[in-house]
Amino acid sequence: MSRPASRRAASITVLVFCFLTACSTPAPTWRAKSAALVDELVRQEAPALFPQEYLSLLETFEHGEAVLHVKGDEQEADIFYLLALQKGSLLKDELLRNRQLKMQEERERLAAEAARVEEERLMREAAEAEARLREQELRNAAQEALAVAKIEATKEKESTQQQAVKYTVRRGETLPQIAARTEIYNDYSLWPLIYRANRDQIRDPKQLWPGQVLKIPRHFSRDEALEAKRYSGKR
Repeated sequence: MSRPASRRAASITVLVFCFLTACSTPAPTWRAKSAALVDELVRQEAPALFPQEYLSLLETFEHGEAVLHVKGDEQEADIFYLLALQKGSLLKDELLRNRQLKMQEERERLAAEAARVEEERLMREAAEAEARLREQELRNAAQEALAVAKIEATKEKESTQQQAVKYTVRRGETLPQIAARTEIYNDYSLWPLIYRANRDQIRDPKQLWPGQVLKIPRHFSRDEALEAKRYSGKR
């Protein structure tokens, strides 16, 4: 048996003994209150929570019992009972503070847990909102790309259907590249036709400038086309 348990059993034995001898021995003034307080502290688990303090209280009470029943000195016994009562009152206050502290700790734990759950909920909702926004942005981008592709296709179709009589040079383009375009000649080897028609602004057929507006000959003979191809092959 553990020491607190043995002390608890001893306190019960003392109380029973005191009850049996109450009729023959006059009870001191503080005995009943201190005995009741000892019993109350047992119910409040003082032996487990504050074993040293409870042991000191019990020893003081038992000392008073011994003085009362062995020596028969009520006044001296009452001194120990009063001391036990004071120790018990202090221990009772300590038990109250301990319960309040535990309640406060539990409230703080619950509050922290609630805050954690709320933070996780907010983070989850934020992540879901961000995912929805990203998905919407992707859909919008896809729709815009499709719309642009349709517009470009329409423009390309219109350009193909209407052959250009003028062409604006883009950065990095060469005369063979321009001649090879579908809306021009669809044949890179006919570039000399463009060169000859624009000798007034093209000094070197290998060097074009972005933004140049070139005339595109449309009415040329078969012989002119063959000559252009021969010239293209020499170059």
